[in-house]
Amino acid sequence: MDAGKTYGKGDTLADIISSGNSEIDSKMGGGIPVSSLGLIEGANDSGKSVLMQQLMKGGLDGQKKVLMFTTENTNRSLLKQMESLALDITDYYIVGRAKIYPIQENLAKGNRETAENLLQVMLKTIESSGEDLIIIDSLTVFVVDLPENEILDFFTRCKKLCDRRKTILITAHGYAFSEMLLVRLRSICDVHLHLKIEQMGEQLVKSMEISKVRGAQKATGNIFSFDIRPNFGFKIIPISKARA
Repeated sequence: MDAGKTYGKGDTLADIISSGNSEIDSKMGGGIPVSSLGLIEGANDSGKSVLMQQLMKGGLDGQKKVLMFTTENTNRSLLKQMESLALDITDYYIVGRAKIYPIQENLAKGNRETAENLLQVMLKTIESSGEDLIIIDSLTVFVVDLPENEILDFFTRCKKLCDRRKTILITAHGYAFSEMLLVRLRSICDVHLHLKIEQMGEQLVKSMEISKVRGAQKATGNIFSFDIRPNFGFKIIPISKARA
């Protein structure tokens, strides 16, 4: 995708975070608008992390600086996994345009005080950072035992940081929040994507629901099925083929 290509009147690629995959971008209405706060919700192995890796690579290719907090990988394992999906960011990492901050999941698990402190550290790091795109993958371990008011406060403060043209994308498992809290978080966020694993015939199929992309350049798709393939990454598959 060319850096100068326009999506609409007066809107350029500088205004979006592209996944680098035109099919995915099209379903999301052109990409993730800059300055968005996004919640990417889904079960284990539903594709949340790989979607974040797609957006990380797309953001870097679009001249953005990216910071990722990850409880899912180490620096080395993330770089290796992305390379295996044709999403190699090693050069960006070497020159400092891609920063990766691994957080050991067991530090926060079952320890409310540590979880609270780590959330505050993340907020301060985001506030002082020069990165355009910040990814938190995943928030679940930090919030599963926290009071709802503290979770709301975290999202509200992230939303304020987005006013500085930062785009913040947060993955989480749906079970981390009560249904009432989820409604409020979805309202705060500009982007809400829901990834699922569904039984179709004798096979399990991944799907994504584009619940909301506020400020999308084009009409958003609603629900589509996809697969994650080595040396390719995300691949949208027709519903008819998914059901075959």
